[in-house]
Amino acid sequence: MSARILPATDDRAIAEAAGILRRGGVVAFPTETVYGLGADAFNARAVARVFEVKARPSFDPLIVHLAGAGERGRVAATDDPRAAVLAARFWPGPLTLVLPRRPEVPDLVTSGLDTVGVRVPAHRAARALIAAAGTPVAAPSANPFGYVSPTTAAHVAELLGSAVDLVLDGGPCRVGVESTVLSLAGRVPVILRPGGVPREALEDALGHPLETAGRDEHPLAPGQLPRHYATRTPLAILAGEAGPPPEGRVGLLAWRRAPERGYAAVEVLAPDGSPETAAANLFAALRRLDAARLDLILAEPCAETGLGHAIMDRLRRAAEPAPGIRGASRSAPPR
Repeated sequence: MSARILPATDDRAIAEAAGILRRGGVVAFPTETVYGLGADAFNARAVARVFEVKARPSFDPLIVHLAGAGERGRVAATDDPRAAVLAARFWPGPLTLVLPRRPEVPDLVTSGLDTVGVRVPAHRAARALIAAAGTPVAAPSANPFGYVSPTTAAHVAELLGSAVDLVLDGGPCRVGVESTVLSLAGRVPVILRPGGVPREALEDALGHPLETAGRDEHPLAPGQLPRHYATRTPLAILAGEAGPPPEGRVGLLAWRRAPERGYAAVEVLAPDGSPETAAANLFAALRRLDAARLDLILAEPCAETGLGHAIMDRLRRAAEPAPGIRGASRSAPPR
C-alpha cells in the first residue's frame, strides 16, 4: 500500500499529523535539509517504531527537533554560553548541537549516550507540526537506513509506503543535505558531521578553528558511520573532471557540465557552479542515477569549502564498500 500524503500548507493536515504524534504514531515531514521520520521524543515505544520502519540499528542516535530555541531545556541540561551564541545565529536552521541530555529523554533516542542532538528546523511546516504536537520530535531521515536521503514527499512514499502513518508534503527541500552536527559536550567543540551550516560560519561565530571527528563504527551522532547515504549501484569518486567512461553502463554525477557522449546517464549538480545548488540537487540526482540500471556511478569532486565539505562527506560515505565486500575500492577505476 502507498503512503497517505497531505499538503503541509493545510492547517488541518498539520493538526491531524500532530494528533498522530501525540497518539504514538510516526509522521514523515519536510525540513529544509531532508524529510524526517518523526515520533514523540518522550515516547520510547513510538521512537522504537521509527527504528523499526527504517531498519536502523539502535546504536545510531536520533536528532530531537524543537519548535523553537526556547524549548532546548526540555531535552538538554546545559547553560553553555556557546549553545546560546550558536542558537541565536543559526536557529532555525541546519545546525544540530550535541549537548548533555536530560534524564527524561529515553535511552533509545540517544543510543544510551549521556548527550542528545537538538535542532530547530527552518521549514515552517516542521515547526508548526512540533508546536501543534506539544512535544519535541525525534526524527532521522525518512528512508531505509543507509540509503540516499529523501528530499521530496514522493521519495518518502516510494521508500517507506504505508509503514508511515502520514506524509506531509512541503515540496522539495531547500538545503538538500542534512544538518551540520556540532558537539559541545566537551571543552573543545567538534564537528561530528559536516552539513548545511559550513565550518567557516561556525568558526566565525565561535571565534576559533574547529576540530572534525573521524568516521566511527559507534557514532555519537547520525551520519558518522563509514558507509551511509549510499546508492545500491557502486559509486566511485573521480580525481577531477570526467573523461571517457570505462566499459559498461556507467553513469556520471557531473559538477557543472555534461560530457558530450559516452555515459549511459548523466546528472549535473550545479550548472551555475554554486555549492548551494549542488547540495540541493545531490540526493535526488543520486536517486535518479541509482534507478538507471547502471553498472557504476562516477562522481566528479568539488572544492571542500563551504557546503563542499558536506557534499564530499556524503559522496565518500556513499562510495564506501558495503560490509563484507573484500578487496573493493573507493577510488575510480582506470580509464
